[in-house]
Amino acid sequence: MSPVSTIVNVSGMTCGHCVSAVSEELESLEGVENVDIDLNAGGISTVTVTSEKELSASEIGEAVAEAGYLVVATNA
Repeated sequence: MSPVSTIVNVSGMTCGHCVSAVSEELESLEGVENVDIDLNAGGISTVTVTSEKELSASEIGEAVAEAGYLVVATNA
């Protein structure tokens, strides 16, 4: 089975600490292999999650919220 990439847009991230916090929460989800974040400080950052299986929008949203940020749009 090939990895699945899910792209989400996250608001409120401004620095490397934000990237670390979001990455840590997403990497704790079952099946997540990689998290890549294109930081747009103070704007909408693009987060790409690569996982073994498809993750639900709610799983990703809850992990991002746990880090203190908000998913504003989701693209499969």
